[in-house]
Amino acid sequence: MRGALDGLLVVSLEQAVAAPFCTMRLADAGARVIKIERAEGDFARGYDHVAHGESSYFVWLNRGKESLVADMKDAGDAALVRRIVAQADVFVQNLAPGAAQRLGFGSADLRAAHPRLVTCDISGYGEAGPYRDMKAYDLLIQCEAGLAEITGTPDAPGRVGVSAADICCGMNAHAGVLEALLAREVTGRGSGIAVSLFDGLADWMTVPLLHQDYGGRAPKRVGINHASIAPYGAYATGDGRQTVLAVQNEREWAAFCAHVLQQPGLAHDPRFASNAQRCAHREALQVAIEGVLADLDSENLARRLNAAKIAFGRLNDVAGLSRHPQLRRIEVATPGGPVAMPASPIQVEDGRPTPPRPVPATGAHDAAIRKEFA
Repeated sequence: MRGALDGLLVVSLEQAVAAPFCTMRLADAGARVIKIERAEGDFARGYDHVAHGESSYFVWLNRGKESLVADMKDAGDAALVRRIVAQADVFVQNLAPGAAQRLGFGSADLRAAHPRLVTCDISGYGEAGPYRDMKAYDLLIQCEAGLAEITGTPDAPGRVGVSAADICCGMNAHAGVLEALLAREVTGRGSGIAVSLFDGLADWMTVPLLHQDYGGRAPKRVGINHASIAPYGAYATGDGRQTVLAVQNEREWAAFCAHVLQQPGLAHDPRFASNAQRCAHREALQVAIEGVLADLDSENLARRLNAAKIAFGRLNDVAGLSRHPQLRRIEVATPGGPVAMPASPIQVEDGRPTPPRPVPATGAHDAAIRKEFA
């Protein structure tokens, strides 16, 4: 089964998470991705060793790629990479600010030499501005962008538990590269894409930012609850389990009161007559709901919620995700052995899924690539 990007060559001077996320998605779609690594390898290889001795980050983000070890400061290796780039469709880099330019691989220069090339520069804070040259990592960006401040409990801010800034940036890079490839089909010319971790999270923070700028204050931290919709959050039942339920409109609120709480009159209580009122009286709403749920177990609550057509979920842990009946997995070969991981979220309806290609050892393709591009 051919992938949508079969026949495309991607060269990536990449490390860590954001750029590898982008190129992993391109590889999943059939592109040939040549990953340029230092002699010691992408430093993400050393983040942990939980997957048969391999890094969980690395095996997730680097399936289907070819690994070429090259010293970009060595004239011979730099010339080799230039020969590869001359045949490439896409060039991606997320080195430290200005590093690719100093190595002779500035995006504008590469496109001038190869007009059909699509380039993608990934940075922490963007190509301009006072923070341009600052080092940037995921947690730092979560804090700088205000995400940590609106995440967590009322007592303290918290980090989103996965690399949200990196993943967001990698998704934006992937989308930008695909847009540039589509544009090239029309214009015959490549273009330069620039994405940053900060810009990505700033975009995700639009709703809290508009609350701050136009409403006078940002949403407060509310733990496992929605900051601006109620009831939408975690509630304990009598058996000690937590159910996350979501009431999205006044029709659902009336159904929730009538069929789940079995208190239809509560829907007309002036404190709860609209979403804005329910948010304003959140503590009283919590007391009213928990007073009923304390006498239910989670299974009975689920039956009532289903009957009322109210959306809900369980407050799962990672072990629960591992056993989840909806979780689709793929098995990927790694240097340490096969690893089962979540399948790509992108499913193509009109074809059979392509088996995932393996995760490379450091420099696994050196000899073949050097011979091919000699």
